[in-house]
Amino acid sequence: MKIKTYIPLILLALISSLGFAQQTPASAQKEAMTITGATAHIGDGTVMENSTLVFENGKITALGGPETPTKGTVINAEGKHVYPGFITPCSSLGLVEVDAVRASNDQDEIGDMIPHVRSLIAYNAESKVVESMRPNGVLLGQISPKGGRISGTSSIVQFDAWNWEDAAVKTDDGIHLNWPNTYRRGRWWMGEPRGLQPNKDYTKDVSEIEVFVQNSAVYNKGTSNEKNPVFNAMKGVFSGSQRMFVYANGEKEMIDAVTKLKNWGIKNVVIVGGYNALKITDFLKAQNVPILVNLPHDLPSLDDDAYDLPYKLPKLLTEAGLLVGIQNIDAANFQARNLPFYAGQVAGQGLDKEKALALISSNTAKILGIDDQYGTLAIGKSATLFISEGDALDMRTNKLSHAFIDGRMLSLETHQTELWKRYMGKYNGK
Repeated sequence: MKIKTYIPLILLALISSLGFAQQTPASAQKEAMTITGATAHIGDGTVMENSTLVFENGKITALGGPETPTKGTVINAEGKHVYPGFITPCSSLGLVEVDAVRASNDQDEIGDMIPHVRSLIAYNAESKVVESMRPNGVLLGQISPKGGRISGTSSIVQFDAWNWEDAAVKTDDGIHLNWPNTYRRGRWWMGEPRGLQPNKDYTKDVSEIEVFVQNSAVYNKGTSNEKNPVFNAMKGVFSGSQRMFVYANGEKEMIDAVTKLKNWGIKNVVIVGGYNALKITDFLKAQNVPILVNLPHDLPSLDDDAYDLPYKLPKLLTEAGLLVGIQNIDAANFQARNLPFYAGQVAGQGLDKEKALALISSNTAKILGIDDQYGTLAIGKSATLFISEGDALDMRTNKLSHAFIDGRMLSLETHQTELWKRYMGKYNGK
């Protein structure tokens, strides 16, 4: 007896639409290219007027003034601006296509302590959402798992690839830990008082992390022939080759996380979120802990917070001497394309514009450990950059004419630009 399987037409149409491939990835750079006349925003606070930038074989080979010799194809960018490619950290881009379709959501796996789950192998290089990042200059991202206590292992990718192998820039760069909260909101549907309530399980939750981390440390110091993939995945955070990204917002949570993790032998800790980090800046500076702050387009978390605290938090933390980057963990994936405008918002709060630019370029590259190749325009670094007709941090003027990843010229066409042209033609024709 045959059993027939019926798929609703609307779901079939959705699955079919997800199957369309993105623009064909660019081929490797074959000849030298020179960009002349642009204002070069180096990414470290430096600005170079009327610059000349040369790159070949995917690397920047010359960067200077108009006297710098040109080579190969010359792009006249007079009156325009050249920037390093922007980087979005702690993102699940390529892991989720449509939130409401479970089959397209690979950001959260079953289990609570799963550092051995690698987000990279689930990354969809043909995602339409990923494709939409490039026209705003977001060319790199840290693809990170979500859910559980230890969510898994992230990797850093570039956004113009055939598959995850081609996309990988730095594999298994860090492990992501959701630190327990000391307070939680009352579950009114279970008869608990509304509002924030002490988390009675906080000590127990932290103890569970301690047991897991210490067991991992003992395993990785041992010489057993029996392999434990879960504990083995923690090896890099003890040697320092990987970073531990800790999601925490409260003062006590951040202090406990940094203190305990370092006492347990984990060398490099990064705070993700850090809403109340302004209250413990001296501690974080002393511990040399950088922060990936949540997007500034947000509302205050507490009633007695300043109404504009989220808007100005990256500025205040930067002025306090911390290494700060911007991420958008609490927003939908597609919002990552607005990364430059988040930095522009921070500049609007009074932070120097080039320092605001660093929040999404050089600072993030340092935090992720890829600053030897990305995050700034410099001789010897990857030619991952773009040319904008105006200020890249201003949504009114950030119009890209060219973009390159490792020297490869990208297509800036996306599903969205195709729709824009289609409907502009419709309405302009009336």
